[in-house]
Amino acid sequence: MDAALHGVGVTAVTALGQHGKRSGDKLARIPVKIVPLTAGEVLPKPSWLHAKPMMSETVAGMAAILREHRLHSVCEEAMCPNIGECFAQRTATFMIMGGICTRRCAFCDVAHGRPEPLDEREPHRLAEAVAALGLRYVVVTSVDRDDLRDGGAAHFARCVALLRERVPGIRVELLTPDFRGRAERALLALSQAWPDVFNHNIETVPSLYRAARAGADYRGSLELLLRVKEANEAVLTKSGLMVGLGESDEELLETLRDLRAHCVDVVTIGQYLAPSRFHMPVRRYMEPAQFAALREEAVKMGFREVVAGPLVRSSYHADQVADVATNSYP
Repeated sequence: MDAALHGVGVTAVTALGQHGKRSGDKLARIPVKIVPLTAGEVLPKPSWLHAKPMMSETVAGMAAILREHRLHSVCEEAMCPNIGECFAQRTATFMIMGGICTRRCAFCDVAHGRPEPLDEREPHRLAEAVAALGLRYVVVTSVDRDDLRDGGAAHFARCVALLRERVPGIRVELLTPDFRGRAERALLALSQAWPDVFNHNIETVPSLYRAARAGADYRGSLELLLRVKEANEAVLTKSGLMVGLGESDEELLETLRDLRAHCVDVVTIGQYLAPSRFHMPVRRYMEPAQFAALREEAVKMGFREVVAGPLVRSSYHADQVADVATNSYP
């Protein structure tokens, strides 16, 4: 998931650390071993790459409501650099189905281990929290749940249904795992309550999948996006891509062509930031002008909207992005 691209969540992170593995322990069994870089080998961050300060009264208030309803936000768990900005605007991406992932992606900081059973009351708590926050657009994501027969798709659908019941008029974006090996069941479950936007991140170029996304399948992710659009053409499809893992510019363009060929409407492109020295290292920092040029090329390919920049993440300004994409339809 996009989670690792991205802390108010000290309490949540500490608690999760007791049940799941992170950093070096988490990545000890991935197929392509990562040799931690020495301090002298780490690329220095450019001066223009910085996020706004995280802590504020609004941020603390948002975090308190999440704790009250026993919810996780990917903003906290994945250390998103935009957490201060988004929380200050009273928007958040909610992470359901717990904070323990069944995958060991080498770019991701979400804990790996054996997840807890699903909490059947979680969709109700989510709807109540969204109502309490006064949100009109919500993004719901999750860890990978390969332990579930449908990958958690029915739980997603239940969240969508209850959100619409509790907050009439709300728009819902789902940022889902790949449901690898469970796509048929997952699509059937999701069809019971389609979101307004279906988001699944391709993450990186195919040549880096074995190193970055152990257990994932590049073509499978493309097919999932296409099958959602074929099942319900009214649903906006969306995907996200990282830069800086070692891909070439041509590989980026080819991946964008693949996404468009599979009827993806919206794409987000952001800079990869390594969560720790044990994760895949940053191989390059793309400058803002390069992101702008990449966006221009993607727009020419026919995407409804493209958001590209160093700190762009899948859920960044998600409501505004959906508005632009929706209004761009003829």
